[in-house]
Amino acid sequence: MTDTIDTLAPMDGAPHAQAVRQQRSKAVTATQACEDLLLAPDLPGGLALAERLAVAQAVAGASGVTALAAHYGARLAKVPAPAQDGRWQAITHFTDLLATRPAAADRAALLALPAAGLATEDVVLLAQLIGFAAYQARLVAGVAALCALGPAFAGGAQPAPTAPEAPFVHPANLPAPGEPLRINGYTSETLDWKAWLPVVDPATASAEQIAVLDASHPKARQSDFYLVLAHQPRVLAERSQAFNAIMYAPAGLPRAERELATTVVSRINGCVYCASVHAQRFEQLAKRNDVIAQIFTDPDGAGTNGRERAIVQASSALTRSPGTFGAQHLAPLRSAGLNDLELLDTVHAVALFAWANRLMLNLGEAVHPLN
Repeated sequence: MTDTIDTLAPMDGAPHAQAVRQQRSKAVTATQACEDLLLAPDLPGGLALAERLAVAQAVAGASGVTALAAHYGARLAKVPAPAQDGRWQAITHFTDLLATRPAAADRAALLALPAAGLATEDVVLLAQLIGFAAYQARLVAGVAALCALGPAFAGGAQPAPTAPEAPFVHPANLPAPGEPLRINGYTSETLDWKAWLPVVDPATASAEQIAVLDASHPKARQSDFYLVLAHQPRVLAERSQAFNAIMYAPAGLPRAERELATTVVSRINGCVYCASVHAQRFEQLAKRNDVIAQIFTDPDGAGTNGRERAIVQASSALTRSPGTFGAQHLAPLRSAGLNDLELLDTVHAVALFAWANRLMLNLGEAVHPLN
């Protein structure tokens, strides 16, 4: 299939990029399905197509990914412009905050939306749309960078051999893996999350909502996060497809390194909850927490070896400035030994958490569980 990413990234002359995207066809299909649903002309609810297109264009523009902004601008030009009223001002203010400073889109910014007349279902839809557009912008930038990088080992060049690593010794100043790590307000311990909006009551939920909840997570009926997203069950279902296709795809980037990249993104975006979840998963998989301690301390300087440092730095660059992300940011990953599928998996994971962080940061807050 030809999707928006294919259309906007310079795929001509980049068969290596086309090939690895085909290996991740489930992620390709899920991503396009999310766009098609979020921007469907007949999507029920109180957010008009013009409003949704304008929001997507604004997020793409704020991200610096001009090709994606132009894509949505062209669609927006074909429909009547949104009404410039107080309701629209609340939407644009929230969009601008969340696009560039997700941690600043706090409870007050969120609750200004229902105060301006948006129903809970429309607030959730808006949050999902902003998160998706942030994800899509980084995906366009990352795939374009992979195209520009060219095929691996062109001309017979091979990566330099790496010296054997010394046996791992756990740093004496850190708690043992599995014990709570707490640095700069970030932690590897298990946290709860509390929604700022009314959540769906499983006792009165629709059959569609219950089906999506049960398909999303074994504990979704007890999770504020899933219960608030269930106000838009079709969007939640499509998002879950994209999430699973990226984080649990076989082969490619090792799962621990996907968790490493997502922890970096979450630390940079200020998402304490996501950072805790994925730091813990990295520890469980890698049986160490030294690099997590470095990320919590200073994400830009983290990494215990060249491969980790390359993943951390590329994740940081794509998170902070997708508009300037390019082949130069992926080249160190390839030099560190990552193949093209691993490069794409890194891009996917980083982009995905531009979306995940924004949902966690703008719809509620992390809380410590009551003992």
